[in-house]
Amino acid sequence: MASAASFLGPRKTIEECVASTELETHRLRRNLGTFDVVVMGVGAMIGAGIFVLTGQAAATKAGPAITLSYVLAGAVCALAALCYAELAAMVPAAGSAYTYTFATLGQLIAFVIGWDLVLEFTIGASAVAVGFAGYLNALLDQVFGVTLPDAITAPPGDGGTVNVFGIAIVLLVGYLLVRGIGMTAKATIAFVATTLVVLALVLVVGGTSVDSGNWSPYFPFGWSGVVGGAALVFFAYIGFDIVATTAEESKNPQRSMPIGILGSLAIVTIIYCAVSAVLTGMAPFKQLAGEAPIADAFKGLGKDWVAAIVYVGALAATLKTVMLLMLGQSRVAFAMCRDGLLPERFGRTHERFGTPHKITLITMVVVAALAGFVPLSTLAELVNIGTLFAFMLVSAGVLYLRSAEPGRHRPFRTPLVPAVPLLAIAGCIYLAVTLPTDTWLRFVVWMLLGFVVYFGYARGASRVGGAR
Repeated sequence: MASAASFLGPRKTIEECVASTELETHRLRRNLGTFDVVVMGVGAMIGAGIFVLTGQAAATKAGPAITLSYVLAGAVCALAALCYAELAAMVPAAGSAYTYTFATLGQLIAFVIGWDLVLEFTIGASAVAVGFAGYLNALLDQVFGVTLPDAITAPPGDGGTVNVFGIAIVLLVGYLLVRGIGMTAKATIAFVATTLVVLALVLVVGGTSVDSGNWSPYFPFGWSGVVGGAALVFFAYIGFDIVATTAEESKNPQRSMPIGILGSLAIVTIIYCAVSAVLTGMAPFKQLAGEAPIADAFKGLGKDWVAAIVYVGALAATLKTVMLLMLGQSRVAFAMCRDGLLPERFGRTHERFGTPHKITLITMVVVAALAGFVPLSTLAELVNIGTLFAFMLVSAGVLYLRSAEPGRHRPFRTPLVPAVPLLAIAGCIYLAVTLPTDTWLRFVVWMLLGFVVYFGYARGASRVGGAR
């Protein structure tokens, strides 16, 4: 009978992970400074979550206690982020959780988590692209009086034919990503600055319109509502995982990765808590279930001019979220191609731009098709379960390496090991069990398909461990 080690496949050493970044035809360019990394993390996390999910989670899950839901989700993410930071500083290679698990738990688990991240980033980017299209359509309709037909603004499942805006934004993002990480970083900085200015306006103007009576009862759904809200808004926190996928493109990953991951997480948690408190104070939580809850709240107060500005901020936030999710997807798939677990030819980098242009273009086509023709409003929970699964395996990887290689140099050390990784795993399980049964079923089906791909193709095609 095959041993567990042989079943799980070979494990890449950290030295092999780092060496793979120097392959001439599969090499990414190091153009990102620490500030760029922090901004990309903030940019990835402030998007559809703050402008859409905050209101929906408050209305259906937690009520005014949605603020505590963000604290709970942020705390679980912080525990996982400490584990990510240790591995990102040790293994400065593209692929994030995929690469880390390859260096700790073996090839099979690495493929599973890579397959999981493909689902997370692709579906997430498609869903946010649909959100962008919805905000743009609402802006044209309610601010400029231009009403477009459903045939070109909604997918077939929502009464239309094709979501033209959803496809267009994905094509634009694909172009930016192919042109290079430097251009992507500059665009992200501009979008993040716009979003933060709009959120500052929300806090200042909205803060003067808070009615404390809207915060009572504070726990209309009990503690279970807080936990359910945390499981839903967890979608808003997947950004620091995207930060980790850019380790290979960072000029000084040993310093930039821990600062970028932990710093961006701290910044956005504070922003989320402040905005959710103001939002639930501006309007009764039951009125926040719409697709644009922040704008709706200001309209209810007669402040249409603020609502119009919120639409602009939402467009900037969702656009750059699409961009960073597609960035994360292309980097994970790039790492898998480089290892031979996906077709190697798709992972070659562009001679001029130094980007994995083939896998980026494939990602663009898939995301555009989903955004244009499939209604994805219910898939945030599917993205969340994939993220929680990735966080659990990264935390387990830290535990393994501390035991297997205790003397290895660690530029950043996760504190209080094994307590922090164990708490991260427990927190992820705690949130995951609250997700609906159909979410679990979809996830299991996707994972089973992944096992078919692994044993049918990837295992034999792998370049790791002398397989080829």
